[in-house]
Amino acid sequence: MKESELRTLLSDLSLEEKIGQLIQLPGYFQNAGNITGPAGDMGFTQEDLRLAGSYLSIIGAEKLKKMQTEFMAQHPHHIPLLFMADIINGYRTVFPIPLAQACTFDPELVEDSAAVAAREAAASGIHVTFSPMADLVRDARWGRVMESAGEDPFLSGHMAAAMVRGYQGSDLREPGRIAACLKHFAGYGAPEGGRDYNTVELSERTLREDYLPAYAAAVNAGCELVMTSFNTLNRIPSAANTWLLREILRREMGFEGMIISDWNALEELLAHGIAADPSEAAFLALRAGVDMDMVSPIYACNLKALVENGKVPMKWIDESVWRILSLKNRLGLFEHPFKDADETAEKTVLLSDENRLRARKCAEQSFVLLRNEDALLPLSGTDAVFIGPYAESPLLNGVWSIFADDSDTVSLGSALRRCPQTREVPIARGCTMCDPEQPPIGFQHPLPLETLDAETALEEAVRLAKNAEKVVLCLGEHRECSGEAASRGDLSLPRCQLRLLDAVAAVNSNLIVVLFTGRPLDLRPLAEKAKSILLCWLPGTEGGEAVLNTLLGANNPSGKLSMSFPYCTGQVPVHYNHLNTGRPWKGGIREGRFGSKYQDIPNAPLYPFGYGLSYTTFTCSPVTLSAAHLTRSSTIRAAVTLTNTGTRTGTETVQLYIRDLSGSVARPVRELKGFTRVSLAPGESQEVAFTITEEMLRFYRLSMEYASECGDFDVFIGCDSRTDNGARFTLTE
Repeated sequence: MKESELRTLLSDLSLEEKIGQLIQLPGYFQNAGNITGPAGDMGFTQEDLRLAGSYLSIIGAEKLKKMQTEFMAQHPHHIPLLFMADIINGYRTVFPIPLAQACTFDPELVEDSAAVAAREAAASGIHVTFSPMADLVRDARWGRVMESAGEDPFLSGHMAAAMVRGYQGSDLREPGRIAACLKHFAGYGAPEGGRDYNTVELSERTLREDYLPAYAAAVNAGCELVMTSFNTLNRIPSAANTWLLREILRREMGFEGMIISDWNALEELLAHGIAADPSEAAFLALRAGVDMDMVSPIYACNLKALVENGKVPMKWIDESVWRILSLKNRLGLFEHPFKDADETAEKTVLLSDENRLRARKCAEQSFVLLRNEDALLPLSGTDAVFIGPYAESPLLNGVWSIFADDSDTVSLGSALRRCPQTREVPIARGCTMCDPEQPPIGFQHPLPLETLDAETALEEAVRLAKNAEKVVLCLGEHRECSGEAASRGDLSLPRCQLRLLDAVAAVNSNLIVVLFTGRPLDLRPLAEKAKSILLCWLPGTEGGEAVLNTLLGANNPSGKLSMSFPYCTGQVPVHYNHLNTGRPWKGGIREGRFGSKYQDIPNAPLYPFGYGLSYTTFTCSPVTLSAAHLTRSSTIRAAVTLTNTGTRTGTETVQLYIRDLSGSVARPVRELKGFTRVSLAPGESQEVAFTITEEMLRFYRLSMEYASECGDFDVFIGCDSRTDNGARFTLTE
């Protein structure tokens, strides 16, 4: 539709039709066009269902085509619906959780994974995905860390932008493209105590320096929607924060697309205590710039009266409706209301062999080898037994994989039996996934209780371990222990799994742990008893095949941690790019008293950001700089020579960090400013070079001006955030 025609349509709409466009309803409200119990209880009317602009979490080409046809036929202006859903790390073909995808340090691979998810979701009729989540996270207690790219602003920005490109392509009208909704704006990943939905307290400098850049990267990549966050920021809930949405997002970042609230966030303005009643909540949200109200009755039940009594200007309504209609137009829905929904395509695209292969490749690149003493990995194939609750479990998809079917997932046990090399390998469960007295709360449905004779299972595991050359122990947190509303106060593995670890380690020292998790955990017991630890996260549909390929050496692990693993829970939040403090500490925990340290644990995480081993080894030469001085118009070439000093072909991620030694405000000890993946054969070397510009040195100065300051800088190039391989240069005028 031409813009002039869209403007005419907007002017023709009644107030009721306009308000309808601002409403999103959950799929369970729609029952052949009639009000269901929950809808009526919340105050929605038949008219609200008839005029709604969007529904969410309904899938299936046949169902959505029928619904769209019936809806448009009865709508006064035949405006099509927007169908939205949470497609987080895949639709039916599930990829690793986003936190794991970030460990690939490969934006192109992440973009490709999002494109696969878009093609599958589009074939089932979805127009919009609530992804990417660009929330920076430094506290592993927060359950939604699994949806993030971790603790670093630079890496998070690259991953968020890659996902936007993968979902949307260059033209939303193209087949297999869906609109991306960036979330959660802003600061959602920094709740006090790591507790979901909790208060966020960030200085404006920290917000701008650390938390906003990844959102900005997604906006610059062209994301079509932005979702508000649940939390307060400066004690104002994001869904009513005019400064955040209109000043920062729209004016400073230049975002022109549609803003949608998170689930029921507008009604929660009453619980936050900033709205006295639903009418005030509607006024505050629309004033702040929230275009669409997700599932709450706030807009539906209050906007008409607010307009008619003059408290809400029609201009606010028209601005929001225009953004929603414009999105529908960019998707091509006025000409093709079904877009890509196609029952035949669903049968060929969903879970295709090609998609499964891409999911397997992504999973393999996301695995992080944390430890490999005595080169216990890779296996020869028949020299190990497999023990643990994850040895046979198909629960390898993240909790947000709400449209996946676990029966489509390849478990490790299934992969073992498929492979001629390992089909006779013994497998034992050993223990339950969770402690019986503390099962996780189901994300969507109550979880069935695990049934197992604990003593018999443990005895069988010990018997197998005692007679084996090596033991592969498959441990981890249940997938329901991470995700939304899954904050944890203790990052330890379940006691039943630690008991199994102790019992097996007591009879066999050649212990390999394969770890499945949705967040960083306290791995001290594993590091003390296991010679090898392979971190596999929640790897998705092809997880079992990817894990087995890696254990057998067909895939050489190359993942790098996108988030530090703490020494223990009491250490979080922990991140590599911290400030130095006036009393920095690098000694042992018992060496002196008056420094910024703990008395009982080290400051450093157990495994830091950017860390990850390989089945081969690499060395970096000293850093060389093309110049000792940088000006605002010049560049410096910083380079190292990377050499594969091992016996296998492998891939290393070379990382560039910069430290500003002196500024008008305290600066981080180092910040990631570049990375590149390099694959080398044994004995092969390659120069790896980065270009340093003045723009990379900018920060929010004392005056809050975003600019660089002249002075000395250290540049570090190496294989993780701890590298001391560096050189110094000076920024001059």
